Amino acid sequence: MRTTSAVDYHCYCFLILQLLSQPAAKQVLRYRLAEEGPADVRVGNVATDLGIVAGSGEVTFTLESGSDYFKIDNITGDLSTNERRIDREKLQQCQMIFDENECFIDFEVSVIGPAQSWVDLFEGKVIILDINDNTPSFPSPVLTLSVEENRPIGTLYLLPTATDRDFGRNGIERYELIQDNGESSVRRLGSASSSSVDAHSGKRRFDDGASRSSVFELQVADTTDGEKQPQLIIKGALDREQRDSYELTLRVRDGGDPPRSSQAILRVMITDVNDNSPRFEKSVYEADLPENSSPGAPILQLKAVDADVGVNGQIEYVFGAATESVRRLLRLDESTGWLSVLHRIDREEVSQLRFSVMARDRGQPPKTDKATVIINIKDENDNVPNIDIRKIGRIYLRDGVANVAEDVVVDTPIALVQVSDRDKGPNGIVTCTVVGDVPFQLKPASEIEGDMNKKKYFLHTSAPLDYEAIQEYNVVIVAVDSGSPSLSSNNSLIVKVGDMNDNPPIFSKNTMEVSFPENNAPGERVLTVVALDADSGKNAEIAYSLDSSVNGIFSIDPDSGDIRVNTILDREQTERYEFKVVAKDKGLPVLQGSATVLVLVADKNDNEPKFMQDVFTFYVKENLQPNSPVGMVSVMDADKGHNAEISLYIEEEEDIFSIENNTGTIFSTVAFDREQKTTYSFRVKAVDGGDPPRSATATVSLFVVDENDNPPTVTFPMNNSYTLLPPSSNIRTVVRTVIATDTDTGNNANLSYSIIGGNPFRLFEIDSATGVISLVSKLEQKHFGLHRLVVQVNDSGVPSQSTTTLVHVYVNETLSNSTVVDAQVSKSLGTPLNADIAGDPNYDLGKQRLSIAIGVVSGIMTVILIILVVVMARYCRPKNKNGYEAGKKDHEDFFTPQQHDKGKKPKKDKNKKKSKQPLYSSIVTVEASKPNGQRYDGVNEKLSDSPGMGRYRSVNGGPGSPDLARHYKSSSPLPTVQLHPQSPTAGKKHQAVQDLPPANTFVGTGDNISIGSDHCSEYSTQTINKYNKQVRPHLT
Repeated sequence: MRTTSAVDYHCYCFLILQLLSQPAAKQVLRYRLAEEGPADVRVGNVATDLGIVAGSGEVTFTLESGSDYFKIDNITGDLSTNERRIDREKLQQCQMIFDENECFIDFEVSVIGPAQSWVDLFEGKVIILDINDNTPSFPSPVLTLSVEENRPIGTLYLLPTATDRDFGRNGIERYELIQDNGESSVRRLGSASSSSVDAHSGKRRFDDGASRSSVFELQVADTTDGEKQPQLIIKGALDREQRDSYELTLRVRDGGDPPRSSQAILRVMITDVNDNSPRFEKSVYEADLPENSSPGAPILQLKAVDADVGVNGQIEYVFGAATESVRRLLRLDESTGWLSVLHRIDREEVSQLRFSVMARDRGQPPKTDKATVIINIKDENDNVPNIDIRKIGRIYLRDGVANVAEDVVVDTPIALVQVSDRDKGPNGIVTCTVVGDVPFQLKPASEIEGDMNKKKYFLHTSAPLDYEAIQEYNVVIVAVDSGSPSLSSNNSLIVKVGDMNDNPPIFSKNTMEVSFPENNAPGERVLTVVALDADSGKNAEIAYSLDSSVNGIFSIDPDSGDIRVNTILDREQTERYEFKVVAKDKGLPVLQGSATVLVLVADKNDNEPKFMQDVFTFYVKENLQPNSPVGMVSVMDADKGHNAEISLYIEEEEDIFSIENNTGTIFSTVAFDREQKTTYSFRVKAVDGGDPPRSATATVSLFVVDENDNPPTVTFPMNNSYTLLPPSSNIRTVVRTVIATDTDTGNNANLSYSIIGGNPFRLFEIDSATGVISLVSKLEQKHFGLHRLVVQVNDSGVPSQSTTTLVHVYVNETLSNSTVVDAQVSKSLGTPLNADIAGDPNYDLGKQRLSIAIGVVSGIMTVILIILVVVMARYCRPKNKNGYEAGKKDHEDFFTPQQHDKGKKPKKDKNKKKSKQPLYSSIVTVEASKPNGQRYDGVNEKLSDSPGMGRYRSVNGGPGSPDLARHYKSSSPLPTVQLHPQSPTAGKKHQAVQDLPPANTFVGTGDNISIGSDHCSEYSTQTINKYNKQVRPHLT
C-alpha cells in the first residue's frame, strides 16, 4: 500500500481546505466564442473561474469531452481551441436555432488531485457566436414577376425573399432595387417619405419621388415573424402594348460588418389583368409529425381560395422562404397543397421545421399569398441508451480494458461512465447500475441536477483489490430508459489488476557490435537482440524500441527484437552507427533496460573520385623557371582503403605539364612568355584503385600573368631633335609632347612622366599622365638659348621600369643659324645628364666683367694702386673660363650674341594693338628625319612629305633677334657619355630609337636615375664614332 510522506501530508491538508472553501454544488462554466476562429484561441481559464489555485502541478486538469474542438492545459487550466474549425451553421445542435445564446458546445473538465486522491468533474458550455460568414442569396439568379397592365400606382407585388444562413444582425438587413437609370431605391413601410439607397455609396437617401421617372420602386415590409418581405410598388402607368417587360436588378444586403450582398435579375413581365389574389384559410399552419414517419406520409393540407375564375383562379402551391433541409425532407403538391414526408425525419437531427408556402394563381400576372408552416417533430422511443466508458485522470483505459494496480486505495475512481439517450422526455430518462458481485460501484460525477437525458458517473473501487486472488474483473453496466416499452443497453469494462513491477529487463551484453555492408537492400535484418525479465505476466512481457537518434534508419520489431535497416546505408556518409536498444516491460510503473548496439558499415567501391572543382583556374607569372609548380588540384574519393587510392594523369597534346600523384601538384616543363601565349588548357584524370576502377576528370585553365619585364619605349621626340620657343610665348604654352609605349599590360603598362634634370629655372612642367610639356614661367633674357630637359618615363610595375629621354628646347626669336643649334644639340648628347644646359651661360659672366672694370677705374686714381693692379694683372689674373685669353679677340667666338643698338627701339604700329598669339604660334620644332623621309609635327605629330634636309619656320621673330646659339661654346671640354639603349633594335616599330643619342630611350631599373657627375656607372666616357655621322635635325 502507498505511504504518505510529511510533505504530501501538508499538500493534502492544503487541498482539503481549498475544497472545503468551494461551494458544494459543482459550477457550470460558460464561455463565449466567435465561430470560424483560428487555432489556439484562448476561451477562458477553468482554474480561475473555479477558484482553484493552479500552476504547481499538484492539481491537474483533463478535458473529458469536447476535445473535438477544444484543448486544455493540464497545469494552468487554460481552455483554448484546437486545429478543427468551428462553423456555427454546420453544428448539428445549432440547426434551426435562432437565439445566439442557445447555440453552444458542451465540454467536461475533470480536476484531479495529487495521486488521483480525489477527482471533480465540471460541465461547461461554450456559446458559439455567429459571424457574418454567409452571403444572402436569392432562390434563383433570375426572378420573374408578372405584372398586370393598367394597375393603379402604388400597387404592391411580393418578391421572392432571400435566405441567409446567418441570423441576427448578420442576417438580411435590406433589399435594394437598381432601376433602369442606375439608381437604387427602397422604401420602408411606416415612413412618410421614400427611402432610397445609393448603389455606389451604400448610403440611404430620402426623397419624395416626385422627380423619379421609373415606373417601379422597392418597398420592404417587416412581417410578424421578424422577416423582411420585399415588395415591388408600381409608380407609373403600365401599358403592355407599349412595353411588355422590364429587367431590373434586385440586391440584398446583410447587416454584418463588412456587409455581404448578392443580387438577382428581376424580370417584370407586363400581362393582362388578374385582379384577385389567392387567400390562405390561415396565415399560420402548425402540425406535429412523429419522427421516422415513412416517406409519402401526409402531414397537412394547405388550402387557399381565389375569387377569380378560369386560369386566374387556378392556384398552385410552392415553397417560399424555405431552407435547403426543408426542401430535402418535405414534398409540397403544387395542385392540392398537401404537404407530405419526402425523406425520413430524425428528431434528434431536426426538431422543428419552419418555412413559408406561397399560393400563386395562374393569371397574368399571377397573384400570390403567403402562409407560415411550422412542423414540430415528435419524439419516438427509437434510441437505446448509450453507455460510454472513458478514462478518467491517470488510470489507463484503452479498448475497454482498464489497468488498475492492486495497491490503489478504496473508493478510487477508475473510469468515467456517461449514460445518455437521444430521445426526449420520458424516453430519454435513463437509470443505470453495475451488475454482478464485483468490487466496483457507480457514483454521480456531479451534484448538480443536469439534463435527465445525460448522466455521468464515476466507477469507484468499493473494496481492496488483490492480484493474487483475482487478476481480472468484467464489470457490466446496464442502462434502462423510461420509455414505453423501455429500451436498454449494456457495456462492459474489463479491469485488469496489475502486479507490482520490480524487475527491469536485462540484456545479456551491454554492447553488441556487428559489421554490415553498405548499399544494402532496405528491410534486411542486421541482428536480433534478446532481453529477459524476472517478473511474470504483463510485467514480464517485453517491448523493444530504439532511441530517437536512428529513427527512420533502423527499426526493431517490438516483440521479436529483430533490428532491420530501413534505408540504404552509405559508408561515405556515416561509417558507424551507435544507438541504444531499450527493452520495456508492460508493468506499471514501466521498468526498462538498455544496451548499446554498434553497427560498422563495410565499404564498397561505389564512389568515383571527385575533384573539388570542375574547372581549376591558376595564374602564374611569366618567366617562371621550367619544372616549377604552377598549381595544385584537389581530388577526393569518399570510399576507403584500396577503393580510395587515386592515380592522377594529365591529358594534353603538347606534353608541357606533369603532375605529382601524391600531392596533385602540376609542374611545367617550359618557361612561360605572356607575349607569346597567354593561356593553357588541359584536363586532369583521376582513377581510383577499386575493381572495377572509377574515374573522373577536371579541366585546368592556366593564365600567364604579365611580369614587368619590358621598360617603356619613347617613340617621340627623338633625342637629337629640338623645338624653337619664342621668348614672347605665354605661360601654359605647350612646348612638346613626349610619347612612350610599353609592351607589358595592366599596371605594368601604365606610364607616368617626370622631368628629372635640365630645368634649373623651373620654366617647364610635364603632365605626369599625358607627357605634355608646358611653359610655366615667363621667359627672361637669361633664358635665351638651348634647354635640355631630361624626362624620365616610369611604368607602374613592381619593381618599376623606367626610360630616360632628352627634350631640347631652343629659346630665341628666330632660328637664323640652324647649324649652330645642331652643333649645340650634338654637344648636348655627349654632356653628362647631371650637367644642366639651360639658357645663356655668359649672362652671369658679363656681370662679373663689369665689376672688374669698375675696380680698374678705381685703381687709376692712385699710382700705387695702378702698379699693384698691373702686377696682379700680369701674374695673378686667371684665365677665362671659356678657354681663351683675356684681351685677345677670338674671331671664331660664334657663341657671343650679336649686339644691337639699344638706342634704336623697334617701331610700333600705333594703329594696331598687340594681338594675342595662340599657345602653339610661337614654337619652332626641330626634329630628326624619320627613315622614310617624313617628319613629325611638333604638336600634332602629323606626317608631311618634306625632304630629309631641315627647314625652319620663324614665328614672331625679326631680323634683329639675337642668335643665342653662339653662347654655347664651352672652353672646358667634358667627357662625352654613351647612353646604353635597352629597347629592342629589331623591327620597324623600333627604327626611330635604335641608336643613341639619336634614339630616345635611356633605361633605368628604378624610379630615379642617377645623374651625378661623380657616379657614371651607367654611362661610358668613350666617344662613339657613330655620333660623327648624325642625322641632321630638321626644323619644323
